[in-house]
Amino acid sequence: MTISVGERLPEATFTTMGADGPEAVTTAQVFGGKKVAAFAVPGAFTPTCHAQHLPGFLKELEAFQAKSVDTVACIAVNDVFVLQAWAKQSGADGKIVFLADGNGDFTKAAGMELDVRAVGLGDRSQRYAMLVDDGVVTALNIEDAPASAIMSSAEELLKAL
Repeated sequence: MTISVGERLPEATFTTMGADGPEAVTTAQVFGGKKVAAFAVPGAFTPTCHAQHLPGFLKELEAFQAKSVDTVACIAVNDVFVLQAWAKQSGADGKIVFLADGNGDFTKAAGMELDVRAVGLGDRSQRYAMLVDDGVVTALNIEDAPASAIMSSAEELLKAL
């Protein structure tokens, strides 16, 4: 079942890149006691994710901060090394928190899985954006098609603040 507005995020563990290498971080650590704008992508470096979705959140980072958002985070069913390379290459390193959901545990628990095995990508995440306040979803914009980044754009999510 897909998570919805008013529900608490499922508990899961992500991987982030720390100073000494990969580090585990829980849903509670990322979202607890904070206002977070999170967006999920089917895959780092894929055309829509790389050219539209991530750049929009990077461009609007100050607008989110001005509206009391503590963290902007990107969730992807990719490994932490791919996300680290994407963060550096895109200029988002140190600005957006990249949460590797390598096994898709969070994505499955949230009901946001996307089967793209037909094009060789395996099981990934749907494209969506959400506002989360202390672990509870307050806004959720899910795309109808993975190649679209309109409803889940930074601009659309800002309208919910």
